[in-house]
Formats: sequence, structure tokens, C-alpha cells
Amino acid sequence: MTKRKQAMPTIAFIGVGNMGGGMAANLAKAGHAVRAFDLSADAVARAVANGCTAVASAAEAADGADAIVTMLPAGAHVRAAYEGDLFAAAAPHAILIDCSTIDVATAKSVGEAAAQRGLAMVDAPVSGGTAAADGGTLTFMVGGPDAAFAAAKPILDAMGKAVIHAGGAGMGQAAKICNNMILGATMVATAEAFVLAEKLGLDAQTFFDISSRASGQSWSMTSYCPVPGPVPTSPANRDYQGGFAAALMLKDLKLAVAAATTAGASVPMGAQAEALYQLFANNGGGGQDFSAIVKLLRGPAIAVT
Repeated sequence: MTKRKQAMPTIAFIGVGNMGGGMAANLAKAGHAVRAFDLSADAVARAVANGCTAVASAAEAADGADAIVTMLPAGAHVRAAYEGDLFAAAAPHAILIDCSTIDVATAKSVGEAAAQRGLAMVDAPVSGGTAAADGGTLTFMVGGPDAAFAAAKPILDAMGKAVIHAGGAGMGQAAKICNNMILGATMVATAEAFVLAEKLGLDAQTFFDISSRASGQSWSMTSYCPVPGPVPTSPANRDYQGGFAAALMLKDLKLAVAAATTAGASVPMGAQAEALYQLFANNGGGGQDFSAIVKLLRGPAIAVT
């Protein structure tokens, strides 16, 4: 007797912008029926072109879906989406997956509100940027109960190369902001070193060839080099367009520093990186890739307190 092929889960995807669009496309490519909703008609049109189905509201997307995935700008949007429409529309069996990068307190609060309604939910922020979102190679840091993680993992696997359970509700967000604090501070230090090398008369490629094989090596250097040339795929070779916007790095650094204040942790390097990215954004750099911080460092000497 021929076995019936099991239907793939239906997924509601709320927020199909720069990151969410690529993620939703990969879910559709994997065979899921993906209902896409976004306030941007252009974003929805791109999602439809990539195999998703357009719906008129978040509630319509969630109605009867097996999974609900959200990728939204900030904690206030996440809370409003779930408390406003999604909790009410969610099927009892649905797994709720918030991939936004938000503050830990809101992630915990929304997760607890889901649990009180008998719904399974995880916070699952991502690392990797738009290229990884498009390529299905994101890293997911997941917070939530074991059973919720187990339900979410097959869906996250279709969008990423690594899906790691960080602990209970909010711990995915904790991992994300700690990781991106390292990334922001490391990029500043890497950019500083290239600027210093340049001013000392050391060729950028030569410095890269040495430091990328020495103790100064980091992801910011070998995967995302802030100067054109040494790493052809880095945004520096595209005039710092695309990639991970400096404004988003600033957002993540603010979340990290705020969390550190609440937790009583000392993060002087993170705070200094936040101040530099704030200065860069104030001077019009927010829309450029975060590695463009090198432009700020090439200018006059900077004093940040």
C-alpha cells in the first residue's frame, strides 16, 4: 500500500521585509504553504513572487496556521502583534516563533503571556544578515521551553544552518544582544586598525594577509572586512550598501547596554561602541552597512565619553 505523503505545515509569516522576505522565501522553497503579511505592499509583492500567498491581515495569516513566524522592528511591535491579533487567531496546536531582535524583558513577557493561553512560543532572533536570510544560512538563538523548541526547530532548520537552544523564554534575545555587542565592538576595533595601518603607510591587503593569520583575526576581518579589496564579498566593495545597517547595529548595542544596566553588568567596550555608532548615525550613516564605521574613524580625531 502506498503511503500518503504528509502535508507540510502551513506557516503565517508576519513581517516580510529585508530579513523576513528571504526567510519566508526559503520556507516556501522547502514546500511550506506560507501566508505573508506586511504593512509594505512592495514587501508582500516580493514574497508572492517567491512563492508565498498574500493575505490582508496578520489575523488572516494566523487563522488555522500550524506555525506563526514574526520578524518585526522592536519590542513594542511584537507585543502589539501578539496581544492585538495573533494570540486570538492562533490555533491551539500552533507554534509561535518570534525572530525579531527585541529586549529580553519583552520577549519574556510575551512568552509568558503565550504560555498562560496554552500556546507554545519561542524567541528566535537571528544572526547572519540579509545574505544569510536569502541563502538559508542563518544562525538561530532560541529561547523557550524544551517542547516549544522541538516544535520550532524543523521550521527554523529550513531557514538556517544552525539552530541552538539557548534556554528559557528570553534567552534567545540574551544570546543575540551579547553576540552583537561583540560584533559591534570588534568591528570598531578592526576598522580602527585598518585606519591606523593606512596612516602608517601599511598596505591594506598586506595588513589583512598578516592579521587574518595572526592573533588579530576575527569574523569582522575575514568575513566582513571594513575596507575594499581583501574580502570581495564584504559590503565595503559595494560602497557599504546592503548587509547589516549601522542603524540596526546601533539598535542592538542599545539593547545590550540597557540590559547590562538592568543586570548590573559592566560593558565599557559595548558602551563605547554604542556611542560611536550613535555618532555615525547622527551624521547620516545609519543606512549604510555597519562596517562603514571606518568612514567615521578616518575623519578627525574622535572623543567619545
